[in-house]
Amino acid sequence: MKFNLNAYPYASQRRVILAKNCAVATSQPLGTLAGIEVFQAGGNAVDAAIATAITLTVVEPTSNGIGGDAFALVWDGKLQGINGSGKSPKNLSLDAFSNLEKMPELGWLTVTVPGAVSVWYEVWKRWGKLPFEQLFIPAIRYAKNGFPVSPVTAAIWRRKEAVYLTKKRPEYQYFQQVFFPKDSAPKAGEIWGSVLHAQTLEEIANTGGESFYKGKIAEKINNFSADTGGYLTADDLANHTPLWVNPIATEYKQLKVWEMPPNSQGIAALMALNIIENFNIEQYKRDSVESFHYQIEAMKLAFADAYAYVGDADFMNISNENLLNKNYAKQRQQLISNQAIPLANPGILQGGTVYLCTADSDLMVSFIQSNYDSFGSGILVPETGISLHNRGLAFTLEQGHPNQIAPNKRPFHTIIPGFLTKDNQPIGPFGVMGAPMQPQGHLQMVVNLTDYQMNPQAALDAPRWRFLEGNRILLERGTAPEIVEGLKQRGHDVKLAPETMFGKGQIILKNNDVLIAGSEPRADGLALGY
Repeated sequence: MKFNLNAYPYASQRRVILAKNCAVATSQPLGTLAGIEVFQAGGNAVDAAIATAITLTVVEPTSNGIGGDAFALVWDGKLQGINGSGKSPKNLSLDAFSNLEKMPELGWLTVTVPGAVSVWYEVWKRWGKLPFEQLFIPAIRYAKNGFPVSPVTAAIWRRKEAVYLTKKRPEYQYFQQVFFPKDSAPKAGEIWGSVLHAQTLEEIANTGGESFYKGKIAEKINNFSADTGGYLTADDLANHTPLWVNPIATEYKQLKVWEMPPNSQGIAALMALNIIENFNIEQYKRDSVESFHYQIEAMKLAFADAYAYVGDADFMNISNENLLNKNYAKQRQQLISNQAIPLANPGILQGGTVYLCTADSDLMVSFIQSNYDSFGSGILVPETGISLHNRGLAFTLEQGHPNQIAPNKRPFHTIIPGFLTKDNQPIGPFGVMGAPMQPQGHLQMVVNLTDYQMNPQAALDAPRWRFLEGNRILLERGTAPEIVEGLKQRGHDVKLAPETMFGKGQIILKNNDVLIAGSEPRADGLALGY
């Protein structure tokens, strides 16, 4: 695949990173440097990805942590996927939800088994080159010594003061002490660290993650859960196993686009691409009412199916093949006209997720991990620094739904690493963070790259749209006025929104033997390579 590296329609002052040997792209500069540090120590792309993921639990705690989930796609001559999402507690009482109209957003009822640590170890065990403990060195250093909080992370941290500092129950006090030590969020440039986090990382490093699921750390999680009304037990942790899965894909123009299968929402991006393929979108300018409208409407229809049918794969009653059938996509496409279709999309969380990618001459890694809604559940296990995620929030209370809350079940999952191939050869990893924004970001990235021949950095930088629910959409500030007005005339309820609502993406694509790495300006991110 060829890219015009001299074209910067949306990023006149930014430069694509070009590298021959290796590259790293993340949403936080210290995370990227951790990956480069590992490469320079003789590690490969998997070592770099795991070291980067571990470091991001420290330097971007507003989006991910030791107590979250992770998914990964790894190319080593073929594409392989690992699903690290954990199940709900086996002793979860459904009576606790009987008087609720929707899933709670914080607290023990939202906590499922965290899977990130298991993914770190399993991916390293299959492909890692350096000792597992060595991958923890940068993260432990930042946790022990502290680091200056970066601007976007600080802004998210500050916005969450009203959410987490108002909680008075005992299970929240340790979280508040660690992440809001002065009853406020750290400001940009302020030094923050967590010795407890460092000690826990050392324990995980020295035990190959065993302590987290079957040792000292598991015991601490179990005890705090029992003491404060939680359902998560040592047995739940001991029974956790990440799943090696076959990625799913669709052909779009000259590319094959790969996603994780359900319980991931990645299939929504593929369904939307199947629908939009029928419009020959390249006939319209990239910044045109038609291009925006048809992409938005395709995404609406894909979401409608994803929210109706997708959940834990063991509970779904429709196959991935049926959802990705091209004839079905043509039927769905015929529902789209020049006017907006009102369809519901449950949930408008901003999301708390980090996406990173790495590459060298042999391996390419698309990796994503998340605490779900920012810091997660608001529960931090004493003496560990571990903030537990609130992934259970993604369940529904709807009776009979494949994603209905139940014990020992994986929830519908928003995090989706992406990957591109062409003619059975790797083009590279890409991803966009941000809860329901993720498949929307994937759709827009692929359209930018294929239909509009943008280079990877420009494809990231281009102004985005985001579908919310009904006819409500957000357009990024900087979108052309004629697009805003044109979409209103077509029945869309349009609002302009800041860049914080449109995800944060990274990308590394191969152009002949050169790696092209990008990290967009919506985050504190950085791409580096050599």
